[in-house]
Amino acid sequence: FGEEIGVKKSCAQLPANYSKEELQDKLVLAVVNFPPRQIGPAISEVLTLGVPDGKGNCMLITPDKDVPLGGKLY
Repeated sequence: FGEEIGVKKSCAQLPANYSKEELQDKLVLAVVNFPPRQIGPAISEVLTLGVPDGKGNCMLITPDKDVPLGGKLY
């Protein structure tokens, strides 16, 4: 999330549409100013944004062009 925010962890159910390799270095949209939440055994520090596909599985929301890390959603 850029130098100001740093690296954060997020928990999401994504295996139906993404492999671990596909997620590595993927730009995604997320809300970073929510408090951390316990999700099962893990702590999720940000809310990663997505929408359901036709089967109800999460499809991540991503920018369609390169953007600077840590930019604000508006």
